[in-house]
This record gives sequence, C-alpha cells and structure tokens, in this order.
Amino acid sequence: MARIFCYKNLSIAFQLKRPTTHFHPSSLHSQSSAPIDKEVETLYRIITITQTPEGLKQALKSSQIKLSNDLIDKVLKRVRFSHSNPLQALEFFKYADKRKGFYHTGFSLDTILYVLGRNRKFDKIWEVLVEMKRKDQSLITPRTVQVVLGRVAKVCSVRETVESFWGFKRLLNEFGVDCFNALLRALCQEKSMSDARNVYHRLKYKFRPNNQTFNILLSGWKSSEDAEVFFKEMRDLGVEPDVVSFNCLVDVYCKGREMEKAFRVVEEMREKDITPDVITYTSLIGGLGLVGQPDKARHILKEMREYGCYPDAAAYNAAVRNFCIAKRIGDAYSLMDEMVRNGLSPNATTYNVFLRSFFWINDLKSSWTLYQRMKETGCLPSTQSCMFLIRLSRRHEKVEMALELWDDMMERGFGSYILVSDVLFDLLCDLGKLAEAERCFLQMVNKGQKPSNVSFRRIKVLMELANKQEALKLLSEKMAAFRSSTQLIQHDKVEYEQSS
Repeated sequence: MARIFCYKNLSIAFQLKRPTTHFHPSSLHSQSSAPIDKEVETLYRIITITQTPEGLKQALKSSQIKLSNDLIDKVLKRVRFSHSNPLQALEFFKYADKRKGFYHTGFSLDTILYVLGRNRKFDKIWEVLVEMKRKDQSLITPRTVQVVLGRVAKVCSVRETVESFWGFKRLLNEFGVDCFNALLRALCQEKSMSDARNVYHRLKYKFRPNNQTFNILLSGWKSSEDAEVFFKEMRDLGVEPDVVSFNCLVDVYCKGREMEKAFRVVEEMREKDITPDVITYTSLIGGLGLVGQPDKARHILKEMREYGCYPDAAAYNAAVRNFCIAKRIGDAYSLMDEMVRNGLSPNATTYNVFLRSFFWINDLKSSWTLYQRMKETGCLPSTQSCMFLIRLSRRHEKVEMALELWDDMMERGFGSYILVSDVLFDLLCDLGKLAEAERCFLQMVNKGQKPSNVSFRRIKVLMELANKQEALKLLSEKMAAFRSSTQLIQHDKVEYEQSS
C-alpha cells in the first residue's frame, strides 16, 4: 500500500501565506424562492449526471442556484449516502470553495473527505487538506482526523495509519490527546483491539490519556477480562470513570452474557450518584435477549421510565430484536407499534431486524409488505435492508420486485448500487432479461458507479448470443472509461509519491 502523505508537498504548502482576516458567512447569497430540498435534488442530479469537471461547472452556472453553506452541506450529505461519483462531488466542493468570500463549513469538509476516503482517493484527500490548511486551518479538527484515519485504517496497515496520523501534526493548531483519541478510535473500529492496545501503550507517554481515551478502548473490548484491566489502569492513573466508562463495562458484560456482573455495575453507578442512562438500559435489554429472557428485557422498558429515563429508538430496537430472535414476530410488531404511540419513528435498524428474520424463513411476502411500509413512512432503507430484499427477490425469481427496488434506489439515492447490482444482474441474466439488465447497467454507470467485472461479463455473453453488437459496444466503452480513470489515478499517485 502506497504512502498516504507527501511531506515534501506539505512543507511547500505551509509556506503559502494565510489571509490575516476573513469571515464565515452563513450564506454567500440569499436563498432562492425554490424550497431548499428541491435545490438539493437539482444539484445532486447535476453531480451524478455530468461526466466532466467542465460539464459540472457549466451545469452549475446554468442552474442559477445561489449557493449557501446549508445548501452545500445538504448536497454533500446526499452524495455521501447515495454513493455517488466522488470526483464529481469533489469538483462541486472546489467550485463552491472558489466563490469570492466563501468558506466551507467543517461539516462539508469532513463529508467530502469521507466520500473520497470511501473510494480510496487518498491523493485527493491530501490535496483538499493542504488547501484547507492554506485557506482556513480552523476547519481541520480532531473530527477531521477521525474521518480520514477511519478510511485509511480500513484499507491500509496499522503502520501506515499511524504514519498518516503523524502527518496531521503540522495541519492542526493543537495536536494533542484529542487527535490521539481519533487514532485509537479508528484502530478500534477498523483494525483489532490488540493493535489499538499496542499503539496506546507505545504513545501514551506522548499524549496524556484522558477519560475519552479509556472510554474508546473500553468500548472496543469483547472480553470482560481485557475491559477490567483497562478499567483498573484508568483508576490507577487517577482518571475517574464517568457514565460512559461504566456503560462500556455494562455492555461488555451483557455481550458476554454475564448479566449478574452487569447488574452489579449498575448498582455501583447508583451508589456513586452516576445515573444510568438510556444506553445503560439498552445494553441490559440486549444482554437479556442473549440469555433468552425477552419478556424481562421488555420489563426494563417500563422500569427505566420509573427512574425518569425514557426509551429511545435504539432501546426499542434491542427489545424488538429479542422477540425476533425468539421467533415471536407478533410481540415484535406490538413493540414497534408501541414505539409509534410513544412518538418514536421506527428507523432502518428497526426494519432490518424484521427483514433479517423474514430472510431466514424465506418470507418474501412479509418482507415486501414491510418495505412498502418503510416507503409510506419515509424511512430510507439501508444497504443491509436492500440486500435482504434483493436476495429474496432473486431466490423467488421476482423480477418486478427487484426492479422496483432498483428504481427506488436510483430515484431516491439509498443503498449501495455496487452490492445490490451484483445480485440484480445475476437474477436478470439467469432469466434472460437482457433489456432490463442493459437499462440497469446504464443507470448505474450514469451515476458514476462501476458495475463489477463479473456482472459485465455475464451481460456481455448474453449480448453476444443475442447479436446486440451496438449495445455491447456502448457498454464496453463505459467499462473502459472506468478502467482508464483508474489507471490515470494510479499514474498520478505514483508521480505524487516520486515527487516526495
């Protein structure tokens, strides 16, 4: 894996003079009369439909939409959750940044970095960071470090992740324990806890660990023994546990089915005048489900109210999951209805609990009914939801349902096109639905998403058998464009590293 940072270019960039004064207007222009949601959709479609930076800039100018921080934040958020073309999203980000007197928000910076990192455009991440250092260093925060290192750690080694971490030292005004915590969080989430522990012990003398440091490490342990060791070290260093620390300990006990220890920790919290919160109770609910006590877990929902703590969607989801695991779907639905009566909206996680159960019992009808309910209530399915639905549709050879799901994804921008398309193309090719496969293929590439080579080969075989040479030529050109783009990026990356 290539190095992520080019320190020579970094040193040169730091010599650029930063403006002595500037301001952060909440809006560069006044909002147009059109509702902002409509403007978000218009800009999102421009990003997904245009294929070149020049085409994007021209389309943005022609739209006559007045850009504001709020609008840009919402557009980039839309791009993030729809897995749209990252390079066109970057061009949109740059286009806004070049407007006279305009400054991005920290949210828009972190969002574009996440989008680029998810697509492994690390060289582009570096370019953005250097530019932000020059224009507005205050936007680069420990949160930014967390976003970037999270994507780096996902595909790079621990050593390279730590090297990237040190690369931020000259990007921030304060490079302290908050950045150290961002590194540990990235390692806990994307690597192993042993990796995080080793890095912690190696660097703990350079950064004074605080409460958050230990909470990050405590939240990652799967074994109670490891968690207890760090809990003891925390106290030995004079760092007092807070409600988050205790919650981590309760959670690890619950996941280990050590419910007696978990309840003892809750009692200790009360003795220390640390009030258990909704996260504490949610862990207990989940743990009781693991030991086969869904009814006792449901009672926790009532008990917590007596202590003045009201269940949120996550607490209800844990209780719903318990009944689904116990194959008591009726009780699970009853809890979901109770959520609604209490003013809580079931979210994608709630529905995924049901969809997983229906998937394992091969119940397409119930899954599809639930999907229609999601659409009616405005709940966008997650990628996991889409995968349950598309796999069931393929299993039952329901082309109409699969295409309805795909069209909804195209229109509303949810789910991973790449993962879902592999299953969809398998279904369409198995049943000889060549016209539908071609349409979905073109929809996908027009969104800037590359179909897998396996899917392309399957469609190619069918087109050759059907003697659809013109259509095959078009699809081949689309795939070649993706390959050329990838080769160009790799070439630029090699040049970038050689320059260092």
